[in-house]
Amino acid sequence: MTIRILLAGRIFAAFAGLLALVTALWLPVPANAQAAGDVDVQIGFMMRKLPPPLPYVVDPLPQDEGLAGARVGLTDNATTGRFLRQNYKLSEVVLEKDQSAADAAVKLADAGVRFLVVTLPANDLVAVADALKGRDVVVFNAGATDDSLRGADCRANVYHVAPSRAMLTDALVQYLAVKRWSRLFLITGPAPGDKLYAEALKRSAHKFGLKIVAEKPWEFGPLARARADSPIQAEALVFTRGTDYDIMIVADEEGDFGDYIPYHTWDPKLVAGTQGLIAASWHRAQDAWGAAQLQSRFLRAAKRYMRPLDYQAWTAVRAIGEAVTRTKGADPAAVARFLTSPDFELAAFKGVPLSFRTWDHQLRQPLLLAQPMLLVSVSPQTQFLHQRSPLDSLGTDEPESACRLQ
Repeated sequence: MTIRILLAGRIFAAFAGLLALVTALWLPVPANAQAAGDVDVQIGFMMRKLPPPLPYVVDPLPQDEGLAGARVGLTDNATTGRFLRQNYKLSEVVLEKDQSAADAAVKLADAGVRFLVVTLPANDLVAVADALKGRDVVVFNAGATDDSLRGADCRANVYHVAPSRAMLTDALVQYLAVKRWSRLFLITGPAPGDKLYAEALKRSAHKFGLKIVAEKPWEFGPLARARADSPIQAEALVFTRGTDYDIMIVADEEGDFGDYIPYHTWDPKLVAGTQGLIAASWHRAQDAWGAAQLQSRFLRAAKRYMRPLDYQAWTAVRAIGEAVTRTKGADPAAVARFLTSPDFELAAFKGVPLSFRTWDHQLRQPLLLAQPMLLVSVSPQTQFLHQRSPLDSLGTDEPESACRLQ
């Protein structure tokens, strides 16, 4: 039965690829399309070099996280591009700890790169966007989840493929609302990202009618990284005693304690948030909608499973390829206009076409809810509707957005 499902997924993926090619060849071309001929598409990729993993980390981050996804995306673009006389090239830049991201971005632009995919933190992303302002370069944020980048710090030359924290917490809270697990116990770590995730979770809880009945900071150190028991664990064991709640929510983007919480709560409760039941753009257990084909190709190319950052970089590169195919040219201004036009749709193994929001350049996309080894659900949940698209029920909607693109 499993073999039949995988075979059906591969047949579907192959048919979808053929359909995309036929569509590209026969659908009407936008008025701003270039004349027929060879099209050279130079894509840049920027990331910061990861520190070597500590010896006790069970699942260390791959040194090519994100970059491996961009490479597979480029291969996918080139497969269709050969038929359409499109030539794709990927320029890879891995920044050292103190190296200027803005300077590196300018050098890439001077070398002819017109589309730049980055997996950089928020401050680097803003610096890159500002350094490239006024130049013919479109920047794709494939890594930073900060809501401010889609709000007060938004930039007109940046398109966000990574989901925002608001989208991630909305996706999770929608599922909790459907399950009627309405009383939340929130534990927040000390890192800045932990606090930002907790703030997003509170907004999501208010948005969908859930209640945070208790909130406590984590003050017991990185127990999830400990290699042996210690006396302080006894204090953590009683940390949750005396509170009536439905589900524990952890805000631990650093991974210091979130994996320690399950089975250490005083009462037998479920755990969700940044660990336990999580919301993510991708998961290695995702095999629906033809995704098994992408998972297999990535595994062959990278010799490991695809992670969310890989998927986001792959999606960014594929979005470039789709826009270039449909506009029949690599003009950055034409591609940027097409990305937010009603004609842009990206097939990305999520069951529905993905598109960019006009008001903050965020990619609309379903988000996967998963435990470590299995998918649990997909948000938006069917019970939540929206006047424009159910996908816009995830994240900051246009009336509430503080983004003023410029």
